[in-house]
Amino acid sequence: MRSGKWSAVRERRCGAVAIMPSGAYLACMTAPQLSVRSARARDLAHRLSRLERRPIHAIVEDALTEYAKRHPEPSASAFLKRLRVLAVEDVDLEALIEDNRTSHDGVAL
Repeated sequence: MRSGKWSAVRERRCGAVAIMPSGAYLACMTAPQLSVRSARARDLAHRLSRLERRPIHAIVEDALTEYAKRHPEPSASAFLKRLRVLAVEDVDLEALIEDNRTSHDGVAL
């Protein structure tokens, strides 16, 4: 009795027919959806999905995995080395904090 998205379910007690979504439709609707604001990216993902006959999420996961391999996260030491190159002079943060420190009068009661 199934046809497409919906299937008819007959209830035994009163003989009424209820129209319910099929299991495949519910599985599709409860799965996380990909939200892309770029029409170009969305169209490309749909085109690749049709060509490779794979779900869009698999295409996007593969693309993001490859991107992560090509652009590894920099280590903390590499970040600090880049920061030292960009900095003209070394700033003494402790002295800067002490120069601008003021006492708080407390809570006014």
